[in-house]
Amino acid sequence: MRTTSGWLAGENDPTLRRATLTRRDLREDDIAVRVDFCGVCHTDLHSLRGHRDTSLVPGHEFTGVVTETGPAVTRFAVGEPVAVGNIVDSCGKCAMCRRGQENFCAEFPTLTYGGTDRHDGSPTLGAFSREYVVREEFAYRLPAGLDPAAAAPLLCAGITVWEPLRALGAGPGTRVAVIGLGGLGHLAVKLSVALGAETTVISRSAEKAGDAARLGARELLLSTDPQQMAAARDRFDVVIDTVAVPHDLGPYLRVVALDGTLSQVGHLGSITLEAMDLLVGRKKLTSAGSGGRTGTAAMLDFCARTGVTADVEVVPSARVNEVLDRLSRNDVRYRFVLDLADLD
Repeated sequence: MRTTSGWLAGENDPTLRRATLTRRDLREDDIAVRVDFCGVCHTDLHSLRGHRDTSLVPGHEFTGVVTETGPAVTRFAVGEPVAVGNIVDSCGKCAMCRRGQENFCAEFPTLTYGGTDRHDGSPTLGAFSREYVVREEFAYRLPAGLDPAAAAPLLCAGITVWEPLRALGAGPGTRVAVIGLGGLGHLAVKLSVALGAETTVISRSAEKAGDAARLGARELLLSTDPQQMAAARDRFDVVIDTVAVPHDLGPYLRVVALDGTLSQVGHLGSITLEAMDLLVGRKKLTSAGSGGRTGTAAMLDFCARTGVTADVEVVPSARVNEVLDRLSRNDVRYRFVLDLADLD
């Protein structure tokens, strides 16, 4: 086994404290990554608040540099910049894995933290640490030109909105609306605009109109203004809903165009809806989560070509508990990223 430093929450305690962490020795197809930057996701906050009888190291969207390779590794060399997301293994055999959708693995994918290693049964510890050991198949080359700090959130927030945008055909001639302008939403706007779609933001806050325009959106619709929402009825081919709390989908389904689709990617709990909101206009409701290896690699290449990265606030990792507190109050535009260099 090998050791590194990181930020660990003990049993029944959401506070992160610096600790010595244990990583596995490299297997034949493993690489060791020096973690330079790791995004902070709402999932990290929820996981810390919900964990009970086990220790937890969050962090599942990170960039860094390869420091060591196993003897069978062929895709990476020491010194190469890489990126890793929220999935670090899968069965590789089921129908979903064979289609390159490891995120939907029938045996459930191995998560970057809070998961169980498929080989030795040990719990996975996340990337709020200075080193991570991962199968080479679940690491991605970080394209030249992408800032490693601003690229880190692409590996969770970015792929989460990229998948439905691509699956639903967002592009020239398509009208896309993004509900919510936060960590997910701002990347959905950037990617939709870069894909060539006419893009609108739907928000409760008129104050975000300036940011929406800066990100490339054509306009901002106030979800709290009944007249604006009524005027947008049956207008959008694709609606990406990034709101992370329970909410009524009815008003948003009503702005979906004939045969259009609302994709719910923010709140993954129970929902209720009126069938008539789907029936009138043959509208569809769908969802998406993370992405497979093929889609993630394609997204990174697209972002490198178009210059899409997250709007980030980079913070030394020693301030991680302050960051989590601010995230709980939505005090960020639009993604926190931890700089792990202070763990040296």
